[in-house]
Amino acid sequence: MTWTFTDDVDVFLDAAGASLAARPAENTLVLTVTATLRRNGPHAYGDRAPLLGWWRGADGEVAGTLVQTPPYPPLLGTVAPEAVAPLAASLPLTRINADRATAEALAATWPGHRVDQEQRLHRLGTLVPPSPAPSGRPRAATAADRALLVRWHRAFADEVGQPTTHAERLVDERTAAGTLTLWEDGGVPVSMAGVSPRIAGTVRIAPVYTPAGHRGRGYAAAVTAEVGRAAREAGVREVLLFTDLANPTSNGVYRRIGFRAVADRLLISSAKEPVIPG
Repeated sequence: MTWTFTDDVDVFLDAAGASLAARPAENTLVLTVTATLRRNGPHAYGDRAPLLGWWRGADGEVAGTLVQTPPYPPLLGTVAPEAVAPLAASLPLTRINADRATAEALAATWPGHRVDQEQRLHRLGTLVPPSPAPSGRPRAATAADRALLVRWHRAFADEVGQPTTHAERLVDERTAAGTLTLWEDGGVPVSMAGVSPRIAGTVRIAPVYTPAGHRGRGYAAAVTAEVGRAAREAGVREVLLFTDLANPTSNGVYRRIGFRAVADRLLISSAKEPVIPG
């Protein structure tokens, strides 16, 4: 019952893909990251090779997954409690992105650890379009919007503390796929929402971004409701979305249009660098 690691996404998905797909909401981040690696190659997120791992329980079934794509911290999917200690013994972890219970268990022995971010995963229940609706209308983003969309993706990444190096790729892929939507008011784009590729019947709405000068007018709720509606009409089984728990405004917006909490995730860091085994 040890962790197995590889830098080959196909090897990882051959071993853990069925386990991930069995709980697509809880594993949404691992599913989308590995799909990107499979589609764009091992350096889709940076110059260093990814690290992918899985853990099998006594019954031989995969009951834990990990993906790290530097410079991002290790990202865990669903992990059985009994897999946590073997993971800590296998890797010199100092940062982790995991569900609340797993993240806290891993960080319990880290000196001076801190919670850098708390996120909540939501799934769309009964969609409730915003009322009153803001002025304007939705439209699909096109290649002509590329400069604006790249600028907005970078601004969103800056606000949430993520690297901005892949904005162009993300914009190009989603514009080509028709999964970036703009809300326009008076012919001027005022908000956007993107949707991840469908995997195991599930999509995730991200990013949702409204420039500061257009906030507080209901545009984000409207464009999010629109892409949720379109996903449902396209046959998507589950529509997911993450919120930052430090932002009560956005959490309230998404609750009002029908999103319901599934689970919390924490990004936790240790105050000390790891000791690399010799």
